[in-house]
Amino acid sequence: MKNSIQECPLEQKLKSLIQLNGPISVSTFMSICLHDPEYGYYANKPKIGGDFSTAPEISQIFGEMIGIWLLNEWRSMNCPNPFFLVELGPGRGTLMSDVLRVSKKYVDYIKAVQLVLVETSPVLQKIQLATLAEYSPLIVQCLNDVPSGSMLCIGNEFLDCLPARQFVTSGGHCCERLVGLDDFGALSFGTSTKQLDTSGKTFDGIFEVQEGLSTFVDVLADRKDTFKTLLIDYGTASQVPQDTLRAYAGGAQVDTFTALGRNDLTVDVDFGRLARLGNESGIKVSGPISQRQFLLSLGIEFRLKNLVDDNPDRSKILEDGVTKLIDPKEMGERFKVVCLSSHDQDTPFGF
Repeated sequence: MKNSIQECPLEQKLKSLIQLNGPISVSTFMSICLHDPEYGYYANKPKIGGDFSTAPEISQIFGEMIGIWLLNEWRSMNCPNPFFLVELGPGRGTLMSDVLRVSKKYVDYIKAVQLVLVETSPVLQKIQLATLAEYSPLIVQCLNDVPSGSMLCIGNEFLDCLPARQFVTSGGHCCERLVGLDDFGALSFGTSTKQLDTSGKTFDGIFEVQEGLSTFVDVLADRKDTFKTLLIDYGTASQVPQDTLRAYAGGAQVDTFTALGRNDLTVDVDFGRLARLGNESGIKVSGPISQRQFLLSLGIEFRLKNLVDDNPDRSKILEDGVTKLIDPKEMGERFKVVCLSSHDQDTPFGF
């Protein structure tokens, strides 16, 4: 046991918390594992491209397509100068670096950019500042900290990290799923004894609710200035996610309770609920649509052809990357795209 504690101090921290206060929600478990300031995953060294691969790491063309989208939407907003270009959870800055590289020839646009990065990880903040140093980015802790003014915002694989509560339904009964200790003192799943309302839930099984989605929408709805926020993530559009909590290490899925704080935790995003929350808040909602549909509408195949013509020695790498992004069997259909805009904006390009 002593060696186990030394290898995974966050596990002991969680066990002590549960022993003191009782079982915790799955949402609390996720929050601690990801964001504990001492042992949490994002407080240490997230291995983008190792524990998980994101679209910008797969192909530079992804960032270039997003750059084209942003430029078009800036023009549709009557070219505000200045405006805040915001990225949620920028990772190593790869996506934003590609976005700004493809935009450099549009001098008026680049001059108007005030770059803001929403990032909580101290490790990643340092990498982002180095990668994007020429744009003097402002780093803030949350979207609510972005200054007032016109805003274009992007978030790729940001929402899936918002902690989710889980609920178990069976025979017309519903209880919240919790993380507690089994008879041997190991972390395990259990359920609360408190019965909850099962209105609208006719299946037996587990479903998830990311409470942070409503907070996210509320922050956007409270902005007084023109904005467009593009969100890309894996998730569902027509049904509630069911037991999608999973942990990743080295590109492979691992046991949820293994090496806590060292593995990434993630859930599917409920894009249907996100769209409903946006509409209810008076925000203009475009989508969700598939990542495939979105990237094809932006001309990703045309951009691929031009790059292959100019770089024939890299043709296979370029083609394989785009295939992974748009193939329905890869990321093309599993990933969804939605745009949340202030009510005064037209339907964005690509939707």
